[in-house]
Amino acid sequence: MRKLENIELTVLCMVYHKNLILLQNRIKKDWQGYTFPGGHVERNESFVDAVKREVKEETGLDIMNPILCGIKQFPIEQGRYIVLLFKTNQFHGSLSSSQEGEMKWVDRNDLLSLNLVEDFMELLEVFDNDNLQEFQYIIQNDEWIVKLK
Repeated sequence: MRKLENIELTVLCMVYHKNLILLQNRIKKDWQGYTFPGGHVERNESFVDAVKREVKEETGLDIMNPILCGIKQFPIEQGRYIVLLFKTNQFHGSLSSSQEGEMKWVDRNDLLSLNLVEDFMELLEVFDNDNLQEFQYIIQNDEWIVKLK
């Protein structure tokens, strides 16, 4: 059995302040809708540096002390796509948007009125619940199923 596999590494970050969550109205065709800022980890880049860089690029904010709070994963052709989930309420700077999409502070009570990405609520559950660390898609009978662990 081969012990190595192809991995695509990315990060997402929940930046929050009290009951507000910073979300991006993602415009790319894949995974369109409101979600957390993030993106790909560059070669030889630390995961913490990657999440700080991605949040800065997409929001204009400098975040401090991002906490790793979970992992999202799903199969891709010849490998696995891994998303490291971080959160922080420590930031400074001026909010701005990027070509990835418009940034917006959203009250948690208003989440369901937005066009959220398909798996947003399950992702939020991992961010919020200290007893959950993993969001995994598995494929059974050609159907994608979410497992939270």
